[in-house]
Amino acid sequence: MIPDTPVNVLGGTLEPCSTAPMTGFFRDGHCNTCAEDAGSHTVCVTLTAEFLAFSKYVGNDLSTPRPEYRFPGLKPGDRWCLCAGRFLQAHDEGCAPRVNLAATHARALEIVPLGVLRQYA
Repeated sequence: MIPDTPVNVLGGTLEPCSTAPMTGFFRDGHCNTCAEDAGSHTVCVTLTAEFLAFSKYVGNDLSTPRPEYRFPGLKPGDRWCLCAGRFLQAHDEGCAPRVNLAATHARALEIVPLGVLRQYA
């Protein structure tokens, strides 16, 4: 069976988020998701220094390279599929990064209201 075409929060076909660095739960460049993706890596963001510092502070260091996981470490300006809950937490704390709505999976709406995502588009 052919899987359904992934849909973005605007109702269109999900666009790629980033292949350099390679992102996504499946590391396919898209913010695709599935039942096993407990973190809902569905929000395509452009990272900022402020957000990266916040993420490290709350226990998810995205800046430090982890070669054993083939993870290059991220820097401001990189695009990344962020966990929807972490995005909402950053929004609540006033440090959410910019969002690419066309590359944000519709399942993000289960956690983050569209109005909140639009504020960062």
